[in-house]
Amino acid sequence: MTQIVTFLRSLLFNIIFYIGSVPLVIGAALSVPFGQSAVIASSRVWAQFHHLCVRWLLGIRTVVEGEFPTGAVIIAMKHEAMLETIEVLRLIERPAVVFKAELLNIPVWGRAALSHGVIPVARETGSAALRRMLKAAREAVTLDRPILIFPEGTRVAPGEQPPLRAGIAGLYKTLGLPVVPVAVNSGRLWPRRKFLKHSGIVTMRIGEPIPPGLGREEIETRIHTAINVLNRHSGEGGDSSGREPIPSNT
Repeated sequence: MTQIVTFLRSLLFNIIFYIGSVPLVIGAALSVPFGQSAVIASSRVWAQFHHLCVRWLLGIRTVVEGEFPTGAVIIAMKHEAMLETIEVLRLIERPAVVFKAELLNIPVWGRAALSHGVIPVARETGSAALRRMLKAAREAVTLDRPILIFPEGTRVAPGEQPPLRAGIAGLYKTLGLPVVPVAVNSGRLWPRRKFLKHSGIVTMRIGEPIPPGLGREEIETRIHTAINVLNRHSGEGGDSSGREPIPSNT
């Protein structure tokens, strides 16, 4: 019976969220001529719609331990599911998100994302791709926006702790900003490349800010440790600290 309910919830979520997203994404694209603030506001509406679908259709509740920073700072977040990529648009104030450049090719959505002020990263490696990313990041800093990056570069399964990509070290050294690490354990409820999504609680644990000026090895070690802290506490991504999580304002 539980599997049937999970299947029906997942099916209903896919139908309602993706169909409901069409007019909201079109609305965001149509807001482009009115400026970046209008696009950001439209994106928050879409993110809130996603949040309500996740909460009431899938039965997934997000709790945030700590407080997301505002202003020019680098936020390095663990990435296990699509959930956090949309949740951040409502939880973080005006985030400039680092993501794959090819996503900008998505019709309508890509136009809105570019106007939102994302920081695209091309698949090819090398100095040219890094320079383009850093240029977009500097523009975000001039607007006093937090820069959000998933430093492992892609979604990973619960318990996996791949090495960090070079981009996070480049941003840290060039921008001279503190890094706020965020651990996430969404993958145990929202497995990658799986249709079924399970009810439960997803925790986002915000770590202590890491100051600028550290060497590459030290900053990467500290970020890597902090974003994987939920996996470290439990092989399935749970929290065995015994602390009661602090609900987000949802």
